[in-house]
Amino acid sequence: MSDTPVYRKIIHIDMDAFYASVEQMDNPALRGKPVAVGGSENRGVVSAASYEARKFGVRSAISGVLAKKYCPEIIFVRPRFDRYKEISSKIHKIFHEYTDLVEPLSLDEAYLDVTQNKKGNPSASLLAQEIRSRILNEVGLTASAGISVNKFVAKIASDINKPNGQKTVNPDEIIPFLEELPIRKFYGVGKVTTEKMYQLGIFTGLDLKSKSLEFLEKHFGKSGTFYYSVVRGIHNSEVKPHRITKSVAAEHTFDVNLSSEIFMLEQLERIAISLEKRLKRHNVSGKTVTLKIKYSDFTQQTRSKTLAYFISDKSLIMETIQELLYQEKMKDSVRLLGISLSNLNTEEKKAVVVQLKFAF
Repeated sequence: MSDTPVYRKIIHIDMDAFYASVEQMDNPALRGKPVAVGGSENRGVVSAASYEARKFGVRSAISGVLAKKYCPEIIFVRPRFDRYKEISSKIHKIFHEYTDLVEPLSLDEAYLDVTQNKKGNPSASLLAQEIRSRILNEVGLTASAGISVNKFVAKIASDINKPNGQKTVNPDEIIPFLEELPIRKFYGVGKVTTEKMYQLGIFTGLDLKSKSLEFLEKHFGKSGTFYYSVVRGIHNSEVKPHRITKSVAAEHTFDVNLSSEIFMLEQLERIAISLEKRLKRHNVSGKTVTLKIKYSDFTQQTRSKTLAYFISDKSLIMETIQELLYQEKMKDSVRLLGISLSNLNTEEKKAVVVQLKFAF
């Protein structure tokens, strides 16, 4: 990573509680109430939670059982991904009216490089405000935004004034902004890494900045180089309109745990059909087949095999999955099965980025 910062005008747009907000928009009876998309009071995992539910500690990736414990009044809603994709498509259409340099991270967030934009507006902050206003007026949902000179700072900034707000970090504000930031809020520093940093006496950006490159590489490997650079405001990653799809997956959580491999094969056949449809939709194939198994005690296991050729056909996927399934005996009953295909035949398309210095 270069030790010289590259200044661009980057906006990170992040929809507010996207899945839950779509459900509340479509069903007025849910508005103002704690909503969890996905999961149930008996099992399953929460995909998203409304802000009313988040006040009780309900978050994505927690079990439905725990969500019900935290918030007895929680309302569980089945996810409607086709609807979320439809709404996301409308939002991204708005993005592309401002710039072609749009890098989607998921259905509900994206980076926009507006260094040179279609509106000819030199202010990234005003552009972000205009985009958020259009999303609200044309789609009916609120969005938050972070604006800065690189993707890393913009991503962090978008979370500062959530929901329905924005934060601009100007070039001369980046270093003090990062120095004061709690280390747990650094993008790319997860729960495990946060605990490790705490043990090393790193609680803020300033603490991180005080550590040498050698120290960080010793304790965090290649990630140490990343941490050393970003805390100094250096993150020269470009906004890439065509992000590489690294894997395609499908999985299912069962209402009743499975204990028989025969029943598992039946379910895996259905999962493979869904995966095949996704592969064809993305027009990709892959060499590495992975079977994901989550047991009743929530422990997880993966089994993989890399082939000598690319595949996308359900029957070929199932040949490998059957081999992986019987590779070793199940240690317990199974609550979730998943199949993913990686090592794909995708190619990266690089975006053209103009590197300039300017005021925000």
